[in-house]
Amino acid sequence: MRPVRICVLLAAAVFAASAENPVLTVVLDFQGPRSAKSVEEMKREVESVMKSSGLTLDWRTRGEAGASGFDNLVVVRFKGKCILEPVGYLYDERGPLAFTYSTAGEVQPYSEVACDRVSAAARSAMSGRDFAKADVLFGRALGRVVAHEMMHMLARSGAHGNAGVEKAALSGKSLISPEMR
Repeated sequence: MRPVRICVLLAAAVFAASAENPVLTVVLDFQGPRSAKSVEEMKREVESVMKSSGLTLDWRTRGEAGASGFDNLVVVRFKGKCILEPVGYLYDERGPLAFTYSTAGEVQPYSEVACDRVSAAARSAMSGRDFAKADVLFGRALGRVVAHEMMHMLARSGAHGNAGVEKAALSGKSLISPEMR
C-alpha cells in the first residue's frame, strides 16, 4: 500500500474508534459563483473516491456550519468562478489547482481550490459532446481535486502517491475521465 493510503486508513480507524459511524463534516466556503449541478457532482465524486475510508461525509456550506462545533471537520475554500464557462478564455494554467494549509510543518484541515484553474484544466481536456455535460464533468474535476486535498488533511501529510487522486499532479484528462481509482 502507498504511504498516503495507509495514513488515510489510519485516520479513518481513529475516527472509527471515536464513534460507531465516523462522520467527517466538510464545510464548503465558496468565494464566487458556482453551479449547483457541479457542486452535487463534486460531492458524489468525493464520496465515491473516499468510500473505502468508512467515513460518512456531512456536507455543509459555511453559512450552514455557522459557529457550531464539530468533532471532525475540514474546511474547503473555493476561490474564483466555480462555473465552467461555455466559451474558452485564455488563463494561465500554471500553478496548483488547490493546496492545503500547513503551520509549522503540520497539515491543517483547511484547503483552498482555485476554481478558475480547475475549470481551465477540465476545459482543456474536453471536446465535442463533452460540453453538453460540462457541469457534470466540472463537478467531477472539482470532486477529484477536493478528494486529493482531503487525503492530505486526513493523512496529515503532504506526501503524494503514484496513482489516482493521490498523484502529485492531475491532468485535465484525468480530472474528467469516467473513472479514477
